[in-house]
Amino acid sequence: MKSIMKIFALHNSRGFGELVANELGVALGEHEEREFEDGEHKSRPLENVRNQDVFVIQSLYSDYEKSVNDKLCRLLFFLSALKDASARRVTAVVPYLCYARKDRKTKPRDPVTTRYIARLFEAAGADCILTIDVHNIQAFQNAFRCTTEHLEAKKIFADFLIPQLTTDDAIVIMSPDIGGIKRAEQFQQSISKRLNQELPVAFMEKYRSSGEVWGEKVAGDVKGKTVVIIDDLVSSGGTLARAGVACKRAGAKKVLAVATHGIFTGEPDKTLQEESLQQIIVTNTIPPFRLEHTQVKEKVKILNAAPLFAEAIKRMYEGGSVAELLQD
Repeated sequence: MKSIMKIFALHNSRGFGELVANELGVALGEHEEREFEDGEHKSRPLENVRNQDVFVIQSLYSDYEKSVNDKLCRLLFFLSALKDASARRVTAVVPYLCYARKDRKTKPRDPVTTRYIARLFEAAGADCILTIDVHNIQAFQNAFRCTTEHLEAKKIFADFLIPQLTTDDAIVIMSPDIGGIKRAEQFQQSISKRLNQELPVAFMEKYRSSGEVWGEKVAGDVKGKTVVIIDDLVSSGGTLARAGVACKRAGAKKVLAVATHGIFTGEPDKTLQEESLQQIIVTNTIPPFRLEHTQVKEKVKILNAAPLFAEAIKRMYEGGSVAELLQD
């Protein structure tokens, strides 16, 4: 007998969970999250999950109420509670995966936090992790021993951008650093195929040490062209702002930026109001709560990633191909 699919969304990701559930035409599972006076908490499903395929949605970012560590702890506890309740298979659906940027040793005795996070998920009983556009996909895949499914937002961005880009535009796809070249090349191939023209790829030099970032040279011809900068995330926005300024100095006609995860820490109005950066396009893996009382929110476009996650969940449950979702 085929198992039943259940989808839960913890309270802090309820909004995104409802979007995914609506796409699938199902209701979110009922669960309890209880707070205790000393700051401890518990979570448990309020529905039978025995021998069922269970998907749990929780995006792992800090907000004004809970830290990333608190959200991670709650997710891990809930995954374990599901396994204790005899769920057949438990998948953690993590639109934004925390600690994914610390994926290697850059200094002596550095932690490799990506690997430690993987051990926590595995110890909690996760059978699979589903996420989108991690910082380093190779490090992500190598860190986990359980199954991993990795989505990409390039189609979401392409669907939005193509109507705005005409065949008369000279377009350049740009990575804001050499480490993102592969991501930029894949996005370039997607856009080139849709526009039926071969687009060039450029990148900007970037050096980082002890929190300091420098480097402003652009490798590639951007003069008189529309530059589309692509990255996995926007944190303080300093990297995008620097890239926008560098492109304008090199003669770019227009500069747009796309990034899957909009964290927007620091002072967005000071960093991202840079005139050379006309538009910033992100997805809703992280709600744009830090932009609520800013002026820069006017040039930030939020795209919905829930349909992509819903389709991936459906294929995982039915035995379809998630890899096909990544093809153009």
